[in-house]
Amino acid sequence: MGRVGTRRHGDGRAREPVRRRVGYRVIRLGAGRLDRIVAVGAHCDDIAIGAGGTLLALCRARPGIRVDVLVLTGGGSEREDEERAALAAFCPGADLRLTVHKLPDGRLPAHWDEAKAAVEELRGQTDPDLVLAPRTDDAHQDHRGLAKLMTTAFRDHLVLGYEIVKYDGDLGRPAAYQPLPAEVAEAKVRLLEEHYPSQRHRPWYDREAFLGLARIRGIECNARYAEAFAVTKLTLDLGD
Repeated sequence: MGRVGTRRHGDGRAREPVRRRVGYRVIRLGAGRLDRIVAVGAHCDDIAIGAGGTLLALCRARPGIRVDVLVLTGGGSEREDEERAALAAFCPGADLRLTVHKLPDGRLPAHWDEAKAAVEELRGQTDPDLVLAPRTDDAHQDHRGLAKLMTTAFRDHLVLGYEIVKYDGDLGRPAAYQPLPAEVAEAKVRLLEEHYPSQRHRPWYDREAFLGLARIRGIECNARYAEAFAVTKLTLDLGD
């Protein structure tokens, strides 16, 4: 983006306009060393939709990284088969540990105790450097309920709340962004289309929706594409 200014000769005559380039300043904070991450979803495909590009980038950059994944619904169905194949593709070279439970879709509030037990069991198995979870203000009750469990079970961890575009129109103003190279953004969309055939009939489940949101979030962080996240709490360590 540029601004147009005008310089003048000593006699007052205007010179040609001079374009001054104005740069963007983006605050970038690294997460330090990442050896273990946790990703959770209420439904099969939630994690891939909300943070698939971030998972791809992380796992490609850190071969052998441990990725513990918990999904609360879809266990024992074709949805679980889709999820296992998809996350294997989204986490190349990672030590992937996936658990898919059988809670009923859309009924998480009525099964709060089972959901809480599943999250607490996960917490007892790992001490992650990063947690990827739904947003606490997500309009879907299953997403929102799981998000609230995560911020209590993982109190001393960086929890990034991913976003999922939906009919409810609940997209907000995210606080954190993971820029994605065009190749990674394209790969994410390709894997979503390939690995979740059960979702292809949904009007929002298409290339335009996924890549369009990534482009918008990219604009917001001065990148071509990006995934965006909500941050409930962040502790800084800016000293020595």
